[in-house]
Amino acid sequence: MVEDLLKNYENVCTLRVRMPISSDLSNPRNFITKIARYEKVVNIPNSMTILDELLPISIEMAKRNLTGIWNFTNPGVVSHNEILEMYREYIDPNFTWTNFTLEEQAKVIIAPRSNNELDATKLKQEFPELLSIKDSLIEHVFKPNRKTPVA
Repeated sequence: MVEDLLKNYENVCTLRVRMPISSDLSNPRNFITKIARYEKVVNIPNSMTILDELLPISIEMAKRNLTGIWNFTNPGVVSHNEILEMYREYIDPNFTWTNFTLEEQAKVIIAPRSNNELDATKLKQEFPELLSIKDSLIEHVFKPNRKTPVA
């Protein structure tokens, strides 16, 4: 694995990005835009990377000459259903979706999917202001794109 080779170099910083999300909900390649268009979704929690928050941190990491392997995700996990509930709350109050099981999903996708939680403790210790995944989604993605009235 490339990580095994690179960890031998003292001047390398490897950022493990997981399911990157940006605030650009008009982009068809955005994770949220994708799952909002799926006919069915699997409700599994995952670690994710909110680019609007973490990309500036990557610049700061370079300035600090940080090296090594970093799980470059917001702390915690969030499920597809939780993201779609936020989408409904902030973007489209009439939005609905249907769930299916991992077994049902496996029958209709070409490439298998992985679901996992990465430990972001090291990143959080270096950047204590880093928001949890759910808070970051609201602050950096859904609030700036809000289309529903504020209650």
